[in-house]
Amino acid sequence: MGASDSKLVFKKGIFRLSEERHIPADDNYWTSFWELPETSEDVFSLFAPADVRRTRDNALENLETLILAVTSRLFVLRHHPSFPDPEIAPDNHALNCIRVLTRILPFLYEKESLQGWEENFFWARRRKRTRTSLIANEVLFDESQEEQPRPPEEFEDAKPLAEELIDTLIDLLFFSDLTVPRQPHGSPKVSYSIWQSGVGCATSIPTTKEHESNRCEILRLLLTLTSQSMYLSPSVLPLKGTRALTHICTCPDKQVVLSVLCSLLNTTLKYNPATWRVPYNTLVFKDPKQILVTYTLQFLLVVLLYPVPEEPGVLTPKNYYRHFAGRLHRPQDFQFIVDGMTRILHQPLQANASYIPGAQNSVRFAPETIMLFWELTQCNKRFRSFMIDTDRAHDFVIFVLFYALEYKGDASKQGVVRMCAFLLQTLSAEKNFGINLNKMFEAQETLPPAIRITGFRGTYADFLIQSIYNLITKSQGKLTVIYPALLAVINNISAYLEGLSGSTCNRLIQLYNSMSSPSFLLANETNHNLLRSLLESMNAIVEHQYKKNPHFVYSIIRSRKRFEALRSFTLESGQEEIERRNRKKKESAAAHDGMETNSTRSSLESLRSPTASVTRVSTLHDVPEDGAFAVGEDDDDSDDEQRPTPSPSSHSENPSRASSVEPHADGSDVPRQLRGMSEKARGKMPAGPRFSRQNSTTSLGGYSVSGQSQTGAFEPTAEWIDSWLPELPLHTILTLINQLTALLPRQSIATDSPTGAVLQRIQEIQLVGVDASPIRVHMFEWSPMALGWYESLLWGFVFASEMQVARGTVGIWNTTQIKLFHVQQTAAQGPSLTSPRGAVDAVGSNIVSRIGAINLRGAAGPAIPPGGAHAPRRSG
Repeated sequence: MGASDSKLVFKKGIFRLSEERHIPADDNYWTSFWELPETSEDVFSLFAPADVRRTRDNALENLETLILAVTSRLFVLRHHPSFPDPEIAPDNHALNCIRVLTRILPFLYEKESLQGWEENFFWARRRKRTRTSLIANEVLFDESQEEQPRPPEEFEDAKPLAEELIDTLIDLLFFSDLTVPRQPHGSPKVSYSIWQSGVGCATSIPTTKEHESNRCEILRLLLTLTSQSMYLSPSVLPLKGTRALTHICTCPDKQVVLSVLCSLLNTTLKYNPATWRVPYNTLVFKDPKQILVTYTLQFLLVVLLYPVPEEPGVLTPKNYYRHFAGRLHRPQDFQFIVDGMTRILHQPLQANASYIPGAQNSVRFAPETIMLFWELTQCNKRFRSFMIDTDRAHDFVIFVLFYALEYKGDASKQGVVRMCAFLLQTLSAEKNFGINLNKMFEAQETLPPAIRITGFRGTYADFLIQSIYNLITKSQGKLTVIYPALLAVINNISAYLEGLSGSTCNRLIQLYNSMSSPSFLLANETNHNLLRSLLESMNAIVEHQYKKNPHFVYSIIRSRKRFEALRSFTLESGQEEIERRNRKKKESAAAHDGMETNSTRSSLESLRSPTASVTRVSTLHDVPEDGAFAVGEDDDDSDDEQRPTPSPSSHSENPSRASSVEPHADGSDVPRQLRGMSEKARGKMPAGPRFSRQNSTTSLGGYSVSGQSQTGAFEPTAEWIDSWLPELPLHTILTLINQLTALLPRQSIATDSPTGAVLQRIQEIQLVGVDASPIRVHMFEWSPMALGWYESLLWGFVFASEMQVARGTVGIWNTTQIKLFHVQQTAAQGPSLTSPRGAVDAVGSNIVSRIGAINLRGAAGPAIPPGGAHAPRRSG
């Protein structure tokens, strides 16, 4: 539509759509929607959101007719023997039909009152004219109209409109001379040939820019069809799902599924960002291959992640895309996948070390690639073993730590940081992962500054633990929700750690000092679970690797007063501390909560309190706090920017402005870590991948013996202290302290750095009364709302990248009423994949505030969503 008068005609036709009611279906007017536009920009710029909404609200019957007209035209073209022929059956007609549907659908999804209409219109069984009737009624020659009367129309039963549309689009992805090379005469027009070499295919098929562009348009509509997810809240989405995704993912045709899966996977992983040489490419994100990879990677993730909803009494069909991704087994396929993901993930590390300003902006797809890696490690145990046994997992640990540390201070990237923590927990559940971490890490000096540790020398385990320490202590309380996951990582690997360096041991002790301080333990009702998790890690090191970790044993002895003080934090001393704090609150003339203010201040000031200055004490509250972070504080009315984020169990008076999620009272929106599963128990689990996504079997909701103040703030009580203090696992460490302090000369443990003789003596001592407890594994566990968070994170990526791809035009979902995440409008600079700051906060604050909650005390009853709905199961 190059001429302005043609655009004017099209725009006038759009006005007619909303102004004239009940336009006849056989009116030639409808042909303008596939005949007049020349590009996608024409459709999106001239068919404005206001036009779609006006038609939807004032003349819905016209929108129905438009959808039926363009889908019918698309179906006719797909089955036309000459398609795509520029004269008889032009491919541009099909593309325009696809563009119109892409434009319309989000505005239908956004209006909740149309859900019943949409279900009936798109998904009800229907009758349509037979193909014979359609061909017979086509006018081939004008002069034949009077000579040949039209035969009576014939109808037949047909599958729902949405199903036929999706099946047609999948076929068009492999259609001769449209998206794949022209097939020989007489061959089927649809050939399910894999687009690129890689998994399942040794050779790539020839392609053209036109073919790649057409693939983009089709994938864009498939993403739009499945984007109904964006218009459901995180609490509803995993339970309800979307019909389009259910139809796509449960397709029983193995050839179709494998062709789509391998085409998407190979096209994504064959992408080489190093071939893009322009450092300032954020302004020129119009590279066709980059756009194609954007859609292939996103649609791949959408179908892999999707949990097919369960219905009571009905056998839930499996997600075949996830199923076949879990069936991959050839080492060469795994090597191809790992190499492809490494190319993408390694770019930021190179760009970050570059001296070219803005060079880091050239990196694309890193968060989505991390998500793909996590998916494959969950659904394919052979891939997980390949990663660990070949030590490639070490590279990915460094990548994941880099992104977590790089993004830790960016509010718009907190979802990525959480995903990194949960991914590390998934890997750490494997025994060989922990064992292989004992290899020396030699390449630390080649890392970018964001992840480099000054003066580091040690193993991968040392690097991992110190990086986790940095995540906790340098995040200013912003990452409280993932502290349980980070501690679970340490817990899972602790029984296999050997030769921990002195600096790593000091970091672990510093974490203990912080978590055992009164201001931390009394800040909310769940912080003692974090202390328990850390103590279990320390016990595992002592019980299973005592002789291999003399530095760690020495660090415990040097901090013995801390452990002894925690033992004396009995019911009486705890009550004394509570009364002391209450007295301070009453004496305070300020309106602020004295306990909270003191707690925050003492925890922050303790950053500068040297451990060595601790004097002999009888109760814990007299020990100078050595906390290196502020976590788990209750509400602080101060507007200070440095105040820590409320912990998972505290009540925030200032939820994130990006939140659009209603609170979920039963707490089922929390990915939890089970208290621990022994190796024997793990051996009894069913064979196959263990990382199923299902209802959480634990809940913190039923466990609370603490009090609540009149303002709703947490109030610790003596009964609450007595409910968890006796269960803290202190026996192993106190036994070690008692025996070694009696056997080691006092002067030998008076210095911060042990001598070689002292370390050797520690290794020679045989501990009595310390038995190795069963190794427990803290698995990452999915809950329904955890899946809601995860899907919101993915669709946030999709939304942000579409805004980047459509820069200069109008994005598919822009201005629509999205419920899955909150869109924060920004001025001037639009969002990008690498820097969507302020553009999309895919996780509401209510999910954020509880996603890291942990139950380390065992099951407390099933967490069932309101109404007893069944959550989807994520199986391998």
